[in-house]
Amino acid sequence: MPGFDYKFLEKPKRRLLCPLCGKAMREPVQVSTCGHRFCDTCLQEFLSEGVFKCPEDQLPLDYAKIYPDPELEAQVLGLTIRCIHSEEGCRWSGHIKHLQPHLGTCGFNVIPCPNRCSAKLSRRDLPGHLQHGCPKRRVECEFCSSDFTGEAYENHQGACPQESVYCENKCGARLMRRLLPQHTLADCPKRTQPCPYCTKPFVFDTIQSHQFQCPRYPVPCPNQCGTPSVAREDLSGHLKETCSTAMVLCPFKDAGCKHRCPKLAMSRHLDESTKVHLGMVCSLVSRQRQEIQELRQDVEELLVSSDGVLIWKITDYARKLQESKVRSNYEFFSPPFYTHRYGYKLQVSVFPNGNGSGEGSHLSVYIRVLPGQYDNLLEWPFSYRVTFSLLDQSDPSLAKPQHITETFNPDPNWKNFQKPGASRSSLDESTLGFGYPKFISHEDIKKRNYVRDNTVFIKASVEIPPRILA
Repeated sequence: MPGFDYKFLEKPKRRLLCPLCGKAMREPVQVSTCGHRFCDTCLQEFLSEGVFKCPEDQLPLDYAKIYPDPELEAQVLGLTIRCIHSEEGCRWSGHIKHLQPHLGTCGFNVIPCPNRCSAKLSRRDLPGHLQHGCPKRRVECEFCSSDFTGEAYENHQGACPQESVYCENKCGARLMRRLLPQHTLADCPKRTQPCPYCTKPFVFDTIQSHQFQCPRYPVPCPNQCGTPSVAREDLSGHLKETCSTAMVLCPFKDAGCKHRCPKLAMSRHLDESTKVHLGMVCSLVSRQRQEIQELRQDVEELLVSSDGVLIWKITDYARKLQESKVRSNYEFFSPPFYTHRYGYKLQVSVFPNGNGSGEGSHLSVYIRVLPGQYDNLLEWPFSYRVTFSLLDQSDPSLAKPQHITETFNPDPNWKNFQKPGASRSSLDESTLGFGYPKFISHEDIKKRNYVRDNTVFIKASVEIPPRILA
């Protein structure tokens, strides 16, 4: 080993230091031919490289002239040092020769466990290790008095059958561990147990209160129909579907029959009341038909335009013209429209093959007043200017459209511009409106794109003064 590498209280003199390792010489030897001194180990390592010269002056060496230097060794061993564990807290200081005896008692020196457990630790930590941490220490269990090594005792802890423990279900009971399984299974009031009816798990001391609400708990039929028991959640269905003594309403209750009797007697009631039920159903159908008609009228009112302008698209024009030629005075009606919000309700009609003086040669156009929802709020007779237009469907980018337009002011003496009666409808021929029997001839309608893709567009507009709109 090289020289001593300790913490000296005073720096060693140079003559005590090995020239090879620079440390206080350990087991110094002297070369008698030149007087230089070295650590025995340092010199042996130097010579083992095959160089037999003094490291200091390079003079030849002879193994026979190298001797131990006990006097120098005594001086080195008399140097004062600190304990090698000084940084860990040991305050000892003394001669190098006293270091080993000190380490035999130093509390900071690392030593092996005397129980041969493979642990190495400082001497001052040894008592705690031997008492608590050594896996090979001998320990007696305080509950069952069995003797264990430390390692086995650690496994035994928490498993000793004689140890007194609290119930894991927190019921408050304390008993030996070996009795715990039986307690948990059969005696603990906080044990989990499935409901015998719905199989859901519950704490044992709450299962009885659960059975007052359990959906599968068997209950007797309140009608005493003879069924032994019915699950609570099935009772409602039993009373409605299968209970023979349950009171039920007649299947024709929606038609107005108020009869109520036990289910077993219902078939007799149906047999005896066939004609009565048939009359009720007929009355119900009649009421529903009326309601449907009223709903349709409400829907139609919602769809009616209310800005005083109607653009009526008449499709399949060629077929309708041909049909008009076969059927005299064949008239088509537009959807109704309002002149303004809360205004007059109007409707346009056309005769594709003409009417009156235009029959057989012209398209005739008329407008009429229909009964509206707001007629009682309006001024009568209807007196606002009406304009008809047959729209030219030519491409505006190629030629300016030339619409056919006619305008008139209603005659206040014309009976059909008076306030309409509630019985007047769009199919009433007596309400033939005011218009133009010769609006456009069959020849002129072919000259431009008034008919395009077998479709024509009729526009009707009403001029309402701003004071009315306001």
